Amino acid sequence: MVNRQQPSPMPTGKYRGYEQVDIADRTWPNQRITQAPRWLSTDLRDGNQALIDPMSPARKRAMFDLLVKMGYKEIEVGFPASGQTDYDFVRSIIEEPGAIPDDVTISVLTQAREDLIERTVESLKGAKRATVHLYNATAPVFRRVVFRGSRDDIKQIAVDGTRLVMEYAEKLLGPETEFGYQYSPEIFTDTELDFALEVCEAVMDTYQPGPGREIILNLPATVDVPPPPRTRTASSGCTATSPAASTSACPSTRTTTAARPSRRPNWPSWPAPTASRAACSGRASAPATSTWSPWA
Repeated sequence: MVNRQQPSPMPTGKYRGYEQVDIADRTWPNQRITQAPRWLSTDLRDGNQALIDPMSPARKRAMFDLLVKMGYKEIEVGFPASGQTDYDFVRSIIEEPGAIPDDVTISVLTQAREDLIERTVESLKGAKRATVHLYNATAPVFRRVVFRGSRDDIKQIAVDGTRLVMEYAEKLLGPETEFGYQYSPEIFTDTELDFALEVCEAVMDTYQPGPGREIILNLPATVDVPPPPRTRTASSGCTATSPAASTSACPSTRTTTAARPSRRPNWPSWPAPTASRAACSGRASAPATSTWSPWA
């Protein structure tokens, strides 16, 4: 995907980079960002669906217009299945000519339930560039207390949700829509690394990313917990890059992406995503098209 972020007027040249820490047996500390990442705004979504007095469509529109004016090219605009307010807002900016610039991608969030997925994809009808962001809880406390399920049960939720997103995108979205997919294992920072990787690989096996089919793996710190030492140590393996992926990112980054589709896909049969697995299991430090997290 082309990085549509505009050059910033900020005097970034006046700031010097941090001092390198050379550690012979690890390569992750040597990775550095040298170009601007792809910036994604979640201001219109994060927590909004849980507020006792959520923003009205008019207030959300004012913020959306401001984000566009600031130069954001990827904006998560809502949680349409959470209520009529978010749904109506998403529909309003899609239906109003010129409200969403041609080079701006909107994203919408959904949980991994069929009724919510259908409502979410439905909200995107007519959009030129859109991403569905699906998540399900993978952390041990959620598996034990909320779902009372095994690892396999939780992984199946992610797989089934991904399949449903594909089915409803095929059914409800027209050829005018460039469609992308994003998946989040919640809470990544509190999920066993091997299980987070296992779930992400299962999702990619289902979605089959490749040239012209973008997948974004969002690695969220939904609840602030310090990244355990094993996370940082495991990050030392973040050196392998994938030919199938235009970018990859360390666990301290927000997302890792593969090439974006040119149009709504017909879900062709791509070869087994061996390279995509490499992109998930071996991360490079966030290059120009990753989305950077402030807690990195």
